[in-house]
Amino acid sequence: MLSGRRILLVVAGGIAAYKTLELTRRLRERGASVRALLTRAGGEFVTPLSLAALTGDKVYSDLFDLTDEAEMGHIQLSRDADLVVVAPATADIMAKHAAGRADDLASTALLATDKPVLMAPAMNVRMWEHPATRNNLETLKRRGIRFVGPTQGDMACGEYGYGRMAEPEEILTAIEAQFRTAGLLTGRRVLVTSGPTFEALDPVRFLGNRSSGRQGHAIAAALAAAGAETTLVTGPVARPDPAGVTTLHVESAEEMLSACREALPVEVAVCAAAVSDWRPAQVAEQKLKKGSAAAPDIALVPNPDILAELAQPGPHRPRLVIGFAAETEKLVEHARAKLAKKGCDWILANDVSPATGTFGGDETTIHLIDATASESWTRMRKQAVAERLVQRIGRFFSGPPMSDTPADAVQRGVAE
Repeated sequence: MLSGRRILLVVAGGIAAYKTLELTRRLRERGASVRALLTRAGGEFVTPLSLAALTGDKVYSDLFDLTDEAEMGHIQLSRDADLVVVAPATADIMAKHAAGRADDLASTALLATDKPVLMAPAMNVRMWEHPATRNNLETLKRRGIRFVGPTQGDMACGEYGYGRMAEPEEILTAIEAQFRTAGLLTGRRVLVTSGPTFEALDPVRFLGNRSSGRQGHAIAAALAAAGAETTLVTGPVARPDPAGVTTLHVESAEEMLSACREALPVEVAVCAAAVSDWRPAQVAEQKLKKGSAAAPDIALVPNPDILAELAQPGPHRPRLVIGFAAETEKLVEHARAKLAKKGCDWILANDVSPATGTFGGDETTIHLIDATASESWTRMRKQAVAERLVQRIGRFFSGPPMSDTPADAVQRGVAE
């Protein structure tokens, strides 16, 4: 997978910089060539000599090194690579890139590159949770920057929480996923639904749910990154539109169904939205007032079943229809029943019990189920779920969808 690949590794200033030495070694073991770019702050944690010994190449750090500018130039440095990896990606370097600053070699190379960028954030938990960092993160994601981590745990500063840089093996997996999915679905049209639906009670109130849209948006972004022409139909969420995706914003289930119909024909439909099962039979024209009388009786009627409709046989049925089953008990049993009822090809079942933190959280546990088998994926970030699903979809179009590598065979279990 990595043989012959060229990686530009940007090492910024943070205690996690020591992990980049192990990452470099593992990349070289897999046949990748690594060229290191070390910031001035990064040089306080790892030495140029260490990186040079592991990369087998010169380490670059000075924007105003005239010899380097004559021989290669900062633009050529950033474009000779197949992938730019920033590890650790500090709050400072994320802020610089989000703002488009270019006052050192690292920030200049990032601004000048036309290649994919993968960042592995590492910082104090308070810095990671600060609104400025969160805004920078969303800005960079909108521009197509991909992220791995951070993870949760003890930090060098003595605090605990999210902010630890992902381990070298996890970063390596993300790098391999980048190359594995690049161009995998080029030329294919796909549809993704995401987020909740809001069903109006009156001009002010609505029936809804806690879906954040994090998983559906991650899937849409991963499909677009794999080259697919992607349409995302999303309910109301507080998330930015993914880069490279045609995004349609709706509120109700009926609006979502209408937008999905307009997006057809597609080859793949991924229904990740948490569509409300019911809606009020009547919507009050004015705000319902609270009086002395008992609470009003609200009659409900079923909403359209978007997944079932897209899965119906017909000339516009996608070749692959994938649904989600958000369950709180008997995940595989209920998901298999949903698969048969809806007529879709795959179901991704996940536990959304309050204790799991799945709704609105960044991690989930997935069980992928088709007509004959099921497999369980270990708990992972929703971005990792999206990338793994894209790989699955790619294999569907190139071979049997449920017969893969020996590792996958070990994870797969025949459903009872």
